[in-house]
Parts: sequence; C-alpha cells; structure tokens
Amino acid sequence: MSDWYYATADGQRHGPLQAAEMHALATDGTIAAQTLVWRDGLPGWRPLHELASELGLPALPPPLVAPVAPRPPPSGLSGCAIAALVAVAGVFMLAVLGILAAIALPAYNDYTQRSRAAAAIAEARVHQGAVADFMAAHGRCPRNGDPGFERATHYASAHLVSIEFGEFEASALCGLVATINAPGNEALDGNAIWLEYNPAVDTWLCSSAVEDRYLPHACRG
Repeated sequence: MSDWYYATADGQRHGPLQAAEMHALATDGTIAAQTLVWRDGLPGWRPLHELASELGLPALPPPLVAPVAPRPPPSGLSGCAIAALVAVAGVFMLAVLGILAAIALPAYNDYTQRSRAAAAIAEARVHQGAVADFMAAHGRCPRNGDPGFERATHYASAHLVSIEFGEFEASALCGLVATINAPGNEALDGNAIWLEYNPAVDTWLCSSAVEDRYLPHACRG
C-alpha cells in the first residue's frame, strides 16, 4: 500500500499515513478539498479533490474561483468628485479588510491546531493493532519493554514526545498514552492523547487533554 502525505497551509508536511487515516482526516474536516496531498508514484502534489476516489471519498468539488468583477463604465464625474469617491472607497475597503482579518486569523489558527492534533492522533493510532494482537496472544496488556514494544521515548517524532503502553487504572482497559510534541504551542505541547481498547466490543476509545475544538469528533468529550 502507498504511503500518503498532506501539506497544511503553513507549509508543514504530515505523513507517512495510510489511506484509511487520510480518509478519516478528510471525513472529520481536518483536510479539505483544496489540501495538497501526495503519494508514491505521483509526479507532484495534487489537491485532495483530484484523488478523492483513491481514498474512497465521495467526489469533492474543487475550490471555487472568484469571479472577475467587470470594469465599471466611465461615470463622467469631475476629477474632484472622482477623487472623493476613491477616498471614501479606500476607507471602506480598509474597514472591510480589517474585519476580514479579524475573522480569518483565528480561523486559520484553529485549522492549524486541528491539523497538528489530528496528525499526532493518527500517528498514535498506528499502534492500536499491535496492542490488540498482544492482548489476544498473551491475555494481558502490553507494556513498554514487552516484545514488539520499545521504551516510551523510542516513539518520539515530529508529532509525539513519547508513547506509553499499559493498563488504565480508571477503566481497567488496555491501551496507550501518547504525549504531543509541539514546542511553543501551549494549546497542544505536552498534552496527552488516551487510546483505550475495549475487547468486548472491539472498539477503541479516544480522548485527550487538548481542548475539544482542536480535536477530531471521535476524540471529543
């Protein structure tokens, strides 16, 4: 299977990810139709909507192109009147740009935070299969140092500081605790991601110390 990557608006590249992980990121809104993606065999980066079918996604509409405003006809006004209108329009445009900036900057920041949180969660989820397989074979929770499970800091990466495997005291379920690596980012850095496995229903529960607004829907609450 091909490894997939995606690039966020701030120029950060995330991956490698499996197609199922990319599908999950697209489904919860972490990546959108215009997000640039790449996989082995592609000559260059492509918008997600061009490769939606490969990931089992419904057809995604390409981003809309803003229409070109027609040039207004000559008004026949005097030079002074035109200058006054231009001045008024300039003031109005500055006000509009200020409003747009006030809306766009927080929205962009939230998008960036969601992307980084989703990348960390996706990286932690890669180890879910190994936890379930160990439980089935040994009848207990795996811990760091068990066969196939390295020390916690061995899993350090661009998105994670460490991963600890074991049993959750509160729920008595097996799983892992991943710590997010995001230096300088108070909303994410050092916060935990908890993935708990319930073998009775073969389901993984996801939760985190990160604010809900930055988390995929499956990990909120």
